[in-house]
Amino acid sequence: MKKSIFLLLLPLCFHVHAQEQNDNSDEKKGFPKYKLFTGGSATLGLANGSTMIGLTPQFGMSVTDWMDAGVTFNWNYLSENDPNSPAKVKLNTYGPGAFVRLFPLNFLFATAQYEHNFMSQKYIPGVSGAPTQTIHYGASSLLLGGGYAGGRQRGGNTYYYMSVSWDVLGETNSPYVDSYGRILSSSG
Repeated sequence: MKKSIFLLLLPLCFHVHAQEQNDNSDEKKGFPKYKLFTGGSATLGLANGSTMIGLTPQFGMSVTDWMDAGVTFNWNYLSENDPNSPAKVKLNTYGPGAFVRLFPLNFLFATAQYEHNFMSQKYIPGVSGAPTQTIHYGASSLLLGGGYAGGRQRGGNTYYYMSVSWDVLGETNSPYVDSYGRILSSSG
């Protein structure tokens, strides 16, 4: 029996404000740049015959002390080798989205994210003369969930977070639904 090696770097999620708020200023002119932030996550998974790489940048604004909203883009690549044949499957998933996070407490939040994913799947049989097959499809997802944010303070400029979400739409081609139609969770 082959021993498989598995390495998974949990998604590194972060949030960085554009600049710190100047609370001493009596005048507030123009757009409040200190409310803008950028962040995202990176994923790496390696196993015997499988590779997964992903990036998810996010751009947003702290609308209030208890609500963040923004846009996101995701890209994920998955390559798997069939252990019983020379065949390979490669899957690229990418797409835009929008999110909102509500913080009833500085360290806890509820989140909703709508996204549309475009997918390109390539099957490489690995047998001489057999044709490679490529299919393209898409699916929308509505991810609902919650999480923990560490280091989030009023007027602060960075924090990290961990979250778990579920696709409540459960469309057939969703990247959050397995081959049996069961909804999978998404972590960030």
